[in-house]
Amino acid sequence: QVQLVESGGGLVQAGGSLRLSCAASGRIFKINDMTWYRQAPGKQRELVAQIDLVGLIKYADSVKGRFTISRDNAKNTAYLQMDSLNVEDTAVYLCNFKVVIQGDIRFRDFWGQGIQVTVSS
Repeated sequence: QVQLVESGGGLVQAGGSLRLSCAASGRIFKINDMTWYRQAPGKQRELVAQIDLVGLIKYADSVKGRFTISRDNAKNTAYLQMDSLNVEDTAVYLCNFKVVIQGDIRFRDFWGQGIQVTVSS
């Protein structure tokens, strides 16, 4: 019904930058929250950043001032600009969208496949 595809991950040195994208396709009527999570080995999944339909944004304390979330509603895409990366940012990053499918009225959760971000010291 709906597919989310992430891109932009990879290997970067500490202090560098990466920009992640998450593009949704399928029978989409509306997307409410667009959220980035991350999960490092041996750690719980944590919310990194979230932007809702009207542009309200929240960040994890650990990324405030370094990461910027944005969205392009025409493209059904969320972005995560990550600056001043450090080794603690190394994780698999996953996007989650709350989507209303065409012909439905409920929001449903859809997930991307996850993308690796590795920061070297």
